[in-house]
Amino acid sequence: MVGEDFDAKKLNTLKHVIGDNPIVVYCSVGIRSEDYGEKALQAGFKNIFNLYGSIFSWKDAGYSLVDSNDMATERVHVFSKEWEKYLKTGEKVY
Repeated sequence: MVGEDFDAKKLNTLKHVIGDNPIVVYCSVGIRSEDYGEKALQAGFKNIFNLYGSIFSWKDAGYSLVDSNDMATERVHVFSKEWEKYLKTGEKVY
């Protein structure tokens, strides 16, 4: 997990764990994750994928989510009140 601000150095510390495995980047809307994916490619990572439809579509399709402690969660960061209307399921958090 990189977090809100992309940090290639932080991601590089995981290179030995990630190897050539696919990396899926995502965010509330898809704009930031596209940017992060491009930066990861520039940092030398391969197999980078942007989650089509964002985390909203993933949750609304019925797929599960886990938090940073690897625990199941219903909480979805919706970025702002303006964007919350696009998430139909789950607990909206800001």
